[in-house]
Amino acid sequence: MRVLIVEDEPYLADAVRAGLRRATIAADVVHDGEAALEQIAVNDYEIVLLDRDLPGIHGDEVCRRIAAEHPGVRVLMLTAAGSLWDRVSGFEIGADDYLPKPFELPELVARLRALERRTQPARPPVLESHGVRLDPFRREVYRDGSSVRLSPKEFAVLQVLMKAEGGVLSAEDILEQAWDANADPFTNSPRVTISNLRKHLGGPKVIQTVPGAGYRFGD
Repeated sequence: MRVLIVEDEPYLADAVRAGLRRATIAADVVHDGEAALEQIAVNDYEIVLLDRDLPGIHGDEVCRRIAAEHPGVRVLMLTAAGSLWDRVSGFEIGADDYLPKPFELPELVARLRALERRTQPARPPVLESHGVRLDPFRREVYRDGSSVRLSPKEFAVLQVLMKAEGGVLSAEDILEQAWDANADPFTNSPRVTISNLRKHLGGPKVIQTVPGAGYRFGD
């Protein structure tokens, strides 16, 4: 999952980004509405975590434009105001969910996971294929019934590959979905992470290299 955090308080934005990364959620940060719209226009985000009271272009207008121009992007709106009217008006302008400040990180992560499920076709929450079982909510991976310990980034890359259901993903595709905007586009991190994944998962090999194209999960 890739999330854009739009929050004008830098300390809060950085704290939320750090918490989401610990939950293996790639997150970028901007601090105003104009920058948010620019980022959404050029990057593929599944969810925008949107502070309502933004400088410049107000969060309400950002939300309206996301709903009109990027209907596949979900909006989780944040605000210090928590009255019934605030929540209702937020939904009316296109927000998919609403979380008043202050909030606890576990609830935020749970709401993001719920919104992520809405952006995808219906499928079992647990991914299982070729003897590998990945539970994104318990953060567990098993190979032929044996537990496999992975780093957060290895888990995220495996999840991206398994979600592709046998489709070929380039290194750039994997970088786009499992890393944030600060990642060096010329990094070999996807290749190194996949190499480590193969070691952890053992044989027979389930992550295949497709010459000249990328990687896929399967025989």
